[in-house]
Amino acid sequence: MSNTTTATAYGINWKQAVFSFFHPRVVTMFFFGFSAGLPLLLIFSSLSLWLREAGVQRSDVTFFSWAALGYSFKFVWAPLVDRMPILYLSAKFGRRRGWILFSQVMIIGAILWISLTDPDQGRIHVYIMALAAVLLGFSSATQDIVIDAYRIESAGRELQAMMASAYIAGYRIGMLAAGAGALFIADFLGSDMGHYDYNAWKYSYVIMAALMMIGVLTTLLIPEPEIGANSRDYPYASKDYLGSFGLFALAVSVFVACFFFTANAAAFYKDSLYRLHLNPSLAGFLIELARFFIAVSGALLTACLLGTTRIVNKEMIDDTYIAPVKDFFHRYGALLAALILFLIGLYRISDIVLGVISNLFYQDLGFTKTEIASIVKTYGLFMTIAGGFLGGILSARYGVIRILFTGALLACVTNLLFMVMARAGHNVFMLYVVISADNLAAGLASTAFVAFLSSLTSIRFTAVQYAIFSSLMMLIPKIFGGYSGAIVDNLSYEAFFLLTALLGVPVLVLIRCAGKSMEIE
Repeated sequence: MSNTTTATAYGINWKQAVFSFFHPRVVTMFFFGFSAGLPLLLIFSSLSLWLREAGVQRSDVTFFSWAALGYSFKFVWAPLVDRMPILYLSAKFGRRRGWILFSQVMIIGAILWISLTDPDQGRIHVYIMALAAVLLGFSSATQDIVIDAYRIESAGRELQAMMASAYIAGYRIGMLAAGAGALFIADFLGSDMGHYDYNAWKYSYVIMAALMMIGVLTTLLIPEPEIGANSRDYPYASKDYLGSFGLFALAVSVFVACFFFTANAAAFYKDSLYRLHLNPSLAGFLIELARFFIAVSGALLTACLLGTTRIVNKEMIDDTYIAPVKDFFHRYGALLAALILFLIGLYRISDIVLGVISNLFYQDLGFTKTEIASIVKTYGLFMTIAGGFLGGILSARYGVIRILFTGALLACVTNLLFMVMARAGHNVFMLYVVISADNLAAGLASTAFVAFLSSLTSIRFTAVQYAIFSSLMMLIPKIFGGYSGAIVDNLSYEAFFLLTALLGVPVLVLIRCAGKSMEIE
């Protein structure tokens, strides 16, 4: 089984590993990473500050939270991206490049749409901006889907770790440009909390849209992958693709409608549970979980009912949505496949749960915003990039499974360093030490993890399977992360950091078990 050996050892020498970073495919992923990282903060932190300066309370604009749905549920429409041609672009540029270019044009359009909307002009303008943010989120998530597929299909296993590290480096720099860069431009042009200037934010976002041309030019210059996704022949008729897209669009509409129409009932039941002395965080989680279950059930019921009609080609639905899942379980077997899925869902739990509360921890220790920005954000960024390149070299030299285990072990150890810092208090030198260790470990682990996920996919279903994996890896950590504050309030920072380190221990066991099973096969 080729996929199992992919995850265990590459075995190239040190010179080959280092010089692989200059391979055209690896350099391509750096620019694609920048293109993928740029939109993220334009939806969240930068846009939040814009709304705040314009006098809009983001907590009152719940529609903006829907922009995150694109990243959380991209596996739902990944099958369409994997199988459906995109008009003229697929024929002209190929299956992957066509979709990448389409998503990049949509991203640029959404950013410009946001830039042309002034939230200070009234509530309707805020809603229009929210629609643009949702479009940006879904377009950006679509770009992620296709770039991931392109990365896996465009090179052999010996380059996957280096491509992952280059992608992560570019992604982080793109986030820096959209975060610090957009804020710096808006501030330089004269907008701040005491003096809101729409034009300053407008031109800041226009410049961000222009930076997306880096990704567009990359797409135009690179070749289509030679294996797996370069075919321009599609096995189904146009009406079948339209029917499949219509099914997806209607199911999503039902999902959103369920969330919209249950909002008032959710607020009522949250208040009722709180009056019964139930923990507010737990009450909110239970109600939102119920809303999610209702929305998913409505969407699935709609899809099933439409699936019984002639509107949808049942063979295409099976080939698009069912076959990728069957393929994964067929290749690895039910037991090993379940073990791998548990590993994917838990691998990042230790660092993500800690990361939710980290900024509050720094502030509680007395660190200033300037210290946090310069050490945690800026210096930490470069340490993460360095860790990513180190992870790529080590994965190529010793194999992904070994570095995957090393990354998980380092995540546990570095979380214990936060306990030391909690006792040390406001100590700048200690903050540098902790950030160096933590971000190096995170970069190393992330690169190995991306390479590992890439090795699990089948060439036939690259986009779908990787989208499922990447969505799953964030689901459980985000759920646990929501309770970080409550755990600290009821215990202490030191106990919390010990708990996050212990959460990583089962991950080490899962890696050992999965590694042995894959080596045996």
